[in-house]
Amino acid sequence: MCFSFCLSLSGLAPAQAQSNWPDKPIRFIVPYTPGGGTDTVTRHLAEKMTQDTQWAFLIDNKPGAGGNIGMDLVAKAKPDGLTIGMGQTSNLAINPAAMGKLPFDASKDFVPVALVAEVPTVLVVRADSAWKNLEDMVKAAKAKPESIKQALAGTGTVGHLAGEMLSKKANFKVLSVPYKGAAPAITDLLGGQTDYMFATPQSVLGMLQGGKLKALAVTSSQRLKVLPTVPTVAEQGYKGFEAVDWKMVVAPANTPLPILKRLNAAAEKALSSPGFSAQMAAEGSTPLGGNLEKIAAYLKSEQSEWGDLIREAGIKFD
Repeated sequence: MCFSFCLSLSGLAPAQAQSNWPDKPIRFIVPYTPGGGTDTVTRHLAEKMTQDTQWAFLIDNKPGAGGNIGMDLVAKAKPDGLTIGMGQTSNLAINPAAMGKLPFDASKDFVPVALVAEVPTVLVVRADSAWKNLEDMVKAAKAKPESIKQALAGTGTVGHLAGEMLSKKANFKVLSVPYKGAAPAITDLLGGQTDYMFATPQSVLGMLQGGKLKALAVTSSQRLKVLPTVPTVAEQGYKGFEAVDWKMVVAPANTPLPILKRLNAAAEKALSSPGFSAQMAAEGSTPLGGNLEKIAAYLKSEQSEWGDLIREAGIKFD
């Protein structure tokens, strides 16, 4: 059986070359700035894989254009297994449906390597904000259309889409301000340049615990164990609201199957370790996993479902 992301044996390197793989550090591209949720998960995974395999990883942050710059570098890299990237819902499923044109074809230019984790977003505001809950924020946004500013970790992120979904359901308009990653977006939120943000738990937990930010809602269907007192968006009057991000390691299309299998096996071992699972849970994430065929089918399904949602909602990103 051939899935949408066929794991082709075409272009296999000589057996001797593959037996010596990897003969140099593996470049692991993160399409966002250091310090954000995607960067954090990538570094955790690479560290655990290094412990298990002794492979060397070079984390290479390439932010910009909602993650599309970094992912384009992955798509155009030599398919030898020495360049991989941490894709996510935004650049593998949302942007292809919501943006007019991308520099890569998300359904053809990548092959899945490992399905890492899923995580919802958290609606955060400054600790001194007058808003006590989601209703307060919605009322303020309706009272002054397009004067309230929403910080975005990047155009086309799940946080961006969560904001678009909420504004449509609640019938208000805000001014969205995109950044090249979560870290600079949060910096400006703390500085008062913006008013709120849908952020990953990894990127804001420290500031929530330190009293610099406060959380008004989470976008999962259930409350997060790490934020048990924070209600979901659905609990606060928006039944069925859910926006969950997932992370998936991908390689350039035509990467040799034996190498993909070695990468997948190493990632699976890391993901199933108690230490990694505990680390992810402490940051609000749920480890996933799966073999190459399973994750290829998962990606195809997610692209279809997000595409349908975006088209039905009439959401378009510039």
